[in-house]
Amino acid sequence: QEQLVEIGGGLVQTGDSLRLSCGASRRTFSYAMGWFRQAPGKEREFVAAISQNGGRTYYPDSVKGRFTISRDNAKNTVYLQMISLKPEDTAVYFCAARRVYSGSSFYTTESDYSYWGQGTQVTVSS
Repeated sequence: QEQLVEIGGGLVQTGDSLRLSCGASRRTFSYAMGWFRQAPGKEREFVAAISQNGGRTYYPDSVKGRFTISRDNAKNTVYLQMISLKPEDTAVYFCAARRVYSGSSFYTTESDYSYWGQGTQVTVSS
């Protein structure tokens, strides 16, 4: 079973940058990966996805141009680079993985993913 661990969260100010990392227990080259976030009292929200080889990425409009997902399969790690952070980006950020057997796919909904990390808190102060 894949195990995921997120690190890199913290307290930052509006406009700051932050990079989250998600380390996997197994080789990631066969997994599509994603990042989600959940703010207090809200449902979990998709923020970024990347295909197995990193060739395809996808973002919702709320973070497009500010967040960048990337991966280093040699290190079994996926990253989420966040710039120009806003108070509304405050949430617990979760990494997710889905085994993919062919093609180059990304996924944008919670039910698409089989494995989840425990989350890391990101707080953006105004």
